[in-house]
Amino acid sequence: MAASSRFSWARTLAVFLKEFQEMLRDRPTFAMAVGVPIMQLVLFGYAINTDPKGLPTALVSSDAGPLARSFAASLQNTGYFRIAAQPTGEAEADEMLEHGDVQFVVVIPPGFSRQIVRGERPDLRVSVDATDPSAASNALAALASLAPTALAHDLTGPLAARNPAAPPIDLRVHRRYNPEGLSRYNIVPGLIGTILTMTMVMLTGLAMTRERERGTMENLLATPVRPFEVMLGKILPYIVIGYLQLGVILGAAALLFEIPMEGSFLLLVGMIGVFMLANLGVGFTFSTLAKNQLQALQMTFFFFLPSMLLSGFMFPFRGMPEWAQALGEVLPLTHFLRIVRGILLKGNGAVELLPELWPMLAFLLAAGAIALKRYRQTLD
Repeated sequence: MAASSRFSWARTLAVFLKEFQEMLRDRPTFAMAVGVPIMQLVLFGYAINTDPKGLPTALVSSDAGPLARSFAASLQNTGYFRIAAQPTGEAEADEMLEHGDVQFVVVIPPGFSRQIVRGERPDLRVSVDATDPSAASNALAALASLAPTALAHDLTGPLAARNPAAPPIDLRVHRRYNPEGLSRYNIVPGLIGTILTMTMVMLTGLAMTRERERGTMENLLATPVRPFEVMLGKILPYIVIGYLQLGVILGAAALLFEIPMEGSFLLLVGMIGVFMLANLGVGFTFSTLAKNQLQALQMTFFFFLPSMLLSGFMFPFRGMPEWAQALGEVLPLTHFLRIVRGILLKGNGAVELLPELWPMLAFLLAAGAIALKRYRQTLD
């Protein structure tokens, strides 16, 4: 007895080897332990950029003079603006801004060059999609510093007198959809999607694993219930929970944060239903893959982390490299954030939201098909 009470490195090593073997046998947990740090390193190191550049800009130029062309070139040389379209009129440019195709609309008025030569200060109108203030703040700062210097190389010689201390142009910036640049207008609507993503995937992911751990799975399999009926029956209660969460968040958004509701509430409810079904399909798939509830939680985190980082909720979407944007376009949260911000802040209708709806529907069909296939395999 006295000998066994002493500390033994041999016994400690035996327990260590046993535990290490158990960890290696639990492949999902081991994969998460290795995969999550790598994913975080790649996403934070390469994909996240708080200073987005090359933002798509629509240039409406009603002046073909040299000074107008020089200003357009200086605009692109800042690195923050990329002339993605040159519509013929402001109405077309505003429509592109409303749909989210461009971040800025720059309007060069008629007679721009002639007014500068005459010593006048023409108005240069800039409209910016300010639903995400952080995405446009640095670009607007660059634009403000550009106003007095953009035409410095052109206003020389006989035109040197037209380059006074004051800027030769009058820059007028119009922040659309968020005039005061309030960050809560961007964060609070985004919280609807992130909270629903976390809760829908997690709760459904625990559904089937909880059945297996409690030993009630055999009773469920003995019933004549079909796989689709089981999946639908387990998903519907969480849809009810999701709508309860939606009511709480929207109530707080209106009462505490004064977030506007410019669009249709019923349209928002319908879009959220599609979004919840897509995430519930993912959670149900995880429940068929996981052996226990811990693995289901780990898989939920592995899905939630890139969804939060690559969707544009925490960091500007257009600031990410193209490969990260391509990954983000696959995630339903990316499209839902554009939908909820479009309805709440822009008043978008079904036509404007259709480009964001069909990717969520495609994701829903793929997740549902995988979930049904995996569930049938568990029956076998």
